[in-house]
Amino acid sequence: MMRIKVITTNDGSKSLYLPEMNETYHSKFGAKTESEHVFIKAGYRYISKPEIRILEIGFGTGLNVLLTWLECAKTPKKIYYETLEKYPLPDRIVKDINNFENDQLSTFFKQIHKAPWNKDFAINPNFILHKKQVDLQYFKPKLNFDLIYFDAFAPNKQPEMWTPEIFQKMYDALNLNGVLVTYSAKGSVRRTMQAAGFTVERIPGPPGKREMLRAVKK
Repeated sequence: MMRIKVITTNDGSKSLYLPEMNETYHSKFGAKTESEHVFIKAGYRYISKPEIRILEIGFGTGLNVLLTWLECAKTPKKIYYETLEKYPLPDRIVKDINNFENDQLSTFFKQIHKAPWNKDFAINPNFILHKKQVDLQYFKPKLNFDLIYFDAFAPNKQPEMWTPEIFQKMYDALNLNGVLVTYSAKGSVRRTMQAAGFTVERIPGPPGKREMLRAVKK
């Protein structure tokens, strides 16, 4: 695992910085703001089904799980949430980024990080979490999903995560009309998604980014 530095982003939420990669886990303009915009507003709320299967590429700090759980709690929807992470964070880093003033959020944040790996864990009857410690390149989906949060490091930092083979795997893992959302808006990423069969649209991005991509399996 690389050296990790905890940082505070512009909206007050915590993120991580990897000096060796010169890369952050989230936007410096706001970790929470970015995740809410890219994955909740453009992804989760785009799906109208009462039961949603979500695949997350990059568990990272667990922020996307937290925000999805909060969104799920507003409705009677049922969520199965499978999230992949090759390098889980050490406990000391998890403790340092848990700066939630709300005790319920802080408790839930601890709970998702303490949840066992490689098995289903019921956060509550409507939210099943399955954390899988695996490299995406070797991941073999056993389910079909309705929504993919594609939250890998940037293409220029982690090019092996943005290949035609990876996006073909993502396409094959989705149900018909399933959706993939990512913060990236690079033309090369869009073309790779299209080559895999996705219908891709550029939509407004979070603060600091003019656009992002949403891809649909039609």
